[in-house]
Amino acid sequence: MSVSAGIVGLPNVGKSTIFNALTNAEADAANYPFCTIEPNVGIVPVPDGRLAAINKYMPTDKIIPAVVEIVDIAGLVKGASTGEGLGNQFLANIREVDAILHVVRCFADDDVVHVEGSVDPQRDVDIIETELVLSDLQSVEKRMSKQKRAAKGGDATEKARYAIMEKVFAILNEGLTARTGSYTDAEQPFLDELQLITIKPVLYVANIGEDDLGGDSEYVNILKKIAEDRNSGLVMVCGSIESELVELEDAERDEMLEGLGIDEPALNVLIRAAYKLLGLQSYFTAGPKEIRAWTIPVGAKAPQAAAVIHTDFEKHFIRAEIFSVEQLEEFGSETAVKQAGKSRVEGKEYVMADGDIVHFRTSA
Repeated sequence: MSVSAGIVGLPNVGKSTIFNALTNAEADAANYPFCTIEPNVGIVPVPDGRLAAINKYMPTDKIIPAVVEIVDIAGLVKGASTGEGLGNQFLANIREVDAILHVVRCFADDDVVHVEGSVDPQRDVDIIETELVLSDLQSVEKRMSKQKRAAKGGDATEKARYAIMEKVFAILNEGLTARTGSYTDAEQPFLDELQLITIKPVLYVANIGEDDLGGDSEYVNILKKIAEDRNSGLVMVCGSIESELVELEDAERDEMLEGLGIDEPALNVLIRAAYKLLGLQSYFTAGPKEIRAWTIPVGAKAPQAAAVIHTDFEKHFIRAEIFSVEQLEEFGSETAVKQAGKSRVEGKEYVMADGDIVHFRTSA
């Protein structure tokens, strides 16, 4: 299951620094707007300590984590919706991702130029969101004129399609994101057709300074309030520290983290938050050849989860034999879990739980 999150923000807020740290890529030393011309794409593993826990009791040759595709999209500027900067290209790139990681600068540094001349999280968020709303507004408006003619034909489906366009247009025209609207299950397919940027889930990423690892600055407090008002999550990342950490060997990295009083790199927290933002969870398959985390939507049933391994498995699904990582740790082996009667047999209606260890039985 391929999923992607796009990193967006104004130029020089630290997007590429964070992207490079996430993907362990070599940082671009350029410090000017539009140093990212084409969107960079990285495949990032989802940090999950349960993989090592499984391996402790079920030794394997290979461990394969779940992954998220991260897209570094060049900085938007005021007027992007009308083509300013590289606006049209950037907006098209954002439209293709599943979720948005909105990086906001929350530190002052005279050596790092801010495209707007000062650090102001509220202004920066408003600029980005305004451009995204305007882009969606233009997109919907263009489609409405054509759809209005189709709806006049009397077809119920075409009328419903036009009705959702009118509804979304009214929301956007108020300067609000499409996320603020309330939509029925019947409207959802037509809403999906519009490929709106502002319907995508957003996680705010506060790029904090090295002197504010606790996130106590007024800049961070402003962004926290914005995230709360928009019912969105917030993760704090110090891009400069994270870019140092990824260059270190494990022992040196652990030593640096301990010196900073940090349990783990903030990027681990960011990736897990992005995974959750996308509405995803993992289940595991485990054997002597490999232990693998498989990505499924929250709420997926067992046959749909099996299809992630192979599409035929859904059609030929018989049952799922399941136990948990906690049970494996408690009893010490898969055999012991079964002997204790803790391994379950589930059918087609079973809703997968995050962290299930599964053996699928199929007729394929």
